[in-house]
Amino acid sequence: MDRLAEKALVGGERADAADHCLAGITRLSNEVKDASGYLPAYDQRTYAEAIKALQERLEETRKAFAPKPKFSFKSKSPSALSLSDAAEMAAEKRRGVPGGLRSPGSSFANTPASTNSPANGAADAAQDEQPVALQEMEASLAAKQSGSGRAKASGTEHRPSLSSAATTISITDQTNTHIILPSSSLHSQAPCTLQKITGCIVDLSVPTTATAPFASLTVNVVSSSLLLCGSVSGPAHMTKVKNSILVINCRQLRMHECENVDVYLYCTSRPIIEDCKNIRFAELPKLHSELMSSAQTGTPAPDTAPNQWNQVDDFKWLKAEPSPNWSILPTEASVPDETWREIVPGGPGWSVKDILKAVGLNKAPN
Repeated sequence: MDRLAEKALVGGERADAADHCLAGITRLSNEVKDASGYLPAYDQRTYAEAIKALQERLEETRKAFAPKPKFSFKSKSPSALSLSDAAEMAAEKRRGVPGGLRSPGSSFANTPASTNSPANGAADAAQDEQPVALQEMEASLAAKQSGSGRAKASGTEHRPSLSSAATTISITDQTNTHIILPSSSLHSQAPCTLQKITGCIVDLSVPTTATAPFASLTVNVVSSSLLLCGSVSGPAHMTKVKNSILVINCRQLRMHECENVDVYLYCTSRPIIEDCKNIRFAELPKLHSELMSSAQTGTPAPDTAPNQWNQVDDFKWLKAEPSPNWSILPTEASVPDETWREIVPGGPGWSVKDILKAVGLNKAPN
């Protein structure tokens, strides 16, 4: 936390580092909970107080580094808002206090899950897995919309687009990238769309457990990827997902034209598949179940609502015998709990390909 001041504000580097600090504190809290069965009560109180102090210190540090709002007589149109702008306006409206917008430089970025992010000068050496700032992606999207079909952001062509409007979150055209949606990106329920994702790790769990669940989730054309979808208060629709792993807590799940997908699921209604092959279902990993149980969101927390993860309906299988298109994921084939805790979040030395291989997705693109 002492080094947050060294991180650049432009490009979301400082916000990203703060979110990694928050993730580390959350992991510590969960480890203390796991050890409560054998730790003395005094030690439990000591650790709880230490974790609380860390949380308060992080919050104070965030406030100290927060940019001062700019005064404005005229607000932007909703179509011109960045994700952080929309969140700021919503917060000001709820408080009833007029205020300006944050600078575009405070937008979030998709980054490796490590506080030791590479410096700007060394980033070109790992361009395939390099974090891309939101303003660069918006520049790419704007260039496509203007008819150029191709953009150059920071001298690099073919930047993938990640768009954010006042009421939606959309991540598209991503390849071989580790994307972590920060907690500051979602302050109210909003629909989320993932499209054209290949060989990626997409972690949407932080904002949906820390603030609010997604109103809905739409996933379309995904291959060889790990999607940590977090919580969804409404329906989740998966279409053309292949050779991937999904982790999700939702009220309704529908899968269409999916193949070779492992689904770690908490669902309060019967999951539905259609035109799917080799879909394997399992309960949520312990780590994600703990995170969602402690979250103050609008979705049912595990253990408080019935989980129908294994009550799957195949709409294209009308025979009396069980559908051959889905099955229960065997315990020996499941991703180990220590992998979810230690490897999936990323860190120094862990590339996207390394993490995908660790969870059993060995066919990540080169």
